[in-house]
Amino acid sequence: MSAGYSPRRWLYPLGLLACVRLAVAGWLPLSPDEAYYRVWALAPAASYLDHPPMVAVWLRLGLLLAGDSPLGARLVGVLAGCGLSFFIIRAVRDLVPDGGRERGWRAALLLQATLALAIQSVVITPDMPVLFFVAMLLWCMGRIVAGAGTWWWGLAGLAAGLAFDSKYTAILPVAGIGLWLGLQALWGRWAWVRGQAAGVAGALGLVALVVAPVVWWNARHDWASFARQGGRTADWHPARAFQYLTELTVGQLGLMTPGIAVFFVWGLVCLLRRARNDPGAALLACMTCVPACVFVQHALGDRVQANWPLVIYPLLAVGTAVLGWRWGRWAVGGGMAMGAMVYAQALFALLPLSAHTDVALRQMAGWRDLAARINDVARPGEFIAACDYGTAAELASVMPGRVVVGMEPRWALFSLPHGVAGDGVMVCNPRREFERADFTLVQPLGVVMRGRHGRVAEPVGLYRVHMREDLPAARVQSIARLPVPP
Repeated sequence: MSAGYSPRRWLYPLGLLACVRLAVAGWLPLSPDEAYYRVWALAPAASYLDHPPMVAVWLRLGLLLAGDSPLGARLVGVLAGCGLSFFIIRAVRDLVPDGGRERGWRAALLLQATLALAIQSVVITPDMPVLFFVAMLLWCMGRIVAGAGTWWWGLAGLAAGLAFDSKYTAILPVAGIGLWLGLQALWGRWAWVRGQAAGVAGALGLVALVVAPVVWWNARHDWASFARQGGRTADWHPARAFQYLTELTVGQLGLMTPGIAVFFVWGLVCLLRRARNDPGAALLACMTCVPACVFVQHALGDRVQANWPLVIYPLLAVGTAVLGWRWGRWAVGGGMAMGAMVYAQALFALLPLSAHTDVALRQMAGWRDLAARINDVARPGEFIAACDYGTAAELASVMPGRVVVGMEPRWALFSLPHGVAGDGVMVCNPRREFERADFTLVQPLGVVMRGRHGRVAEPVGLYRVHMREDLPAARVQSIARLPVPP
């Protein structure tokens, strides 16, 4: 332990951060994707079209603990966002030479200060579960490198499987572990690698067991989720490679924040320099570089969403432990300041930003007011339909007294009540199209503006419709009035 080390020095800011994030998580309305994941939690399944089921498990647990509210939906994610610091600190101890608790706390604080963690800690998406379990996997691998016993491979396999059950990108750092084992054998540690064979086999068996429900669900649904995610690789526009690479670079610079990005990149450079002679540095470099290379390769022909590379952030954070701390407090301070500004804008709309630049306005603002306007025109007993899954999920969360139906094909993959008849109100952005042939009547009722404080998030068209009597029941899924955990 380094001289002058005091855990309180680091616990206080992390504890304060957790309290702030709990408050923000409880105050902000749900975004459309979060409302969509709430439907997942209320209709449990082994997997879903867009992602594996872990986000639904976390959300349902939060609803059980804190009720059907934004805080309940996000509670587990907020706690996990702070809790993953334990794994970062422990991984630094095992993977970085002279990596005492002081360096571990610094690495954890750098990770917490990223804008990515600031955002992902107050909304519930698959990114927080995958971050948590990748950090757990890293801790387990650190124990293996430190010689704590081959039985740690079992826990590593469990962590890897749970990470895959959170988001498919978890397979990339796991592939990095395979590359690391191959390099250790190539660099003369073949006897050590051979001694790990039983542990590796056990880890692979546990991974297969943990991910089996996701594979089973996909097999029963024509591999829909795997095809949806894997199909992204088929898009290829190399003429726009410069644009995509620029977007990837700028997006990561923003999510890391500039000061922390310098620490992350320089830490990785130092790891690569040490990799040949330091197994811990080699492990971190392999688990980081395999995903990074995949994302860069993808960006040569298609857009990489800014949140995809978050899976390597815990690895980059641990890598910063090899660096000094001269400018660390400034990097952390800058990151925290950017996070605070994002929170303030989301909560109070201090700057007059448009919906194009203000994500909170575009996604979270005005849903309850919109629900009130819909109730003004909807007659008693009429259903509410929406032309996109986000709007349908949002209305289901803020209109519990109404039957809200989803009519996109994705809803047919859920175990939901089928079939709605009679009159209703269709809610759809006028720039979108909906299947008018599903109705015998489509009567425009006008356009209302969803937003806050006079700033428009989007126009919303309202239409009185009458459902076709011969429409197959599977085309209409009721996503309201689902049983909510007590």
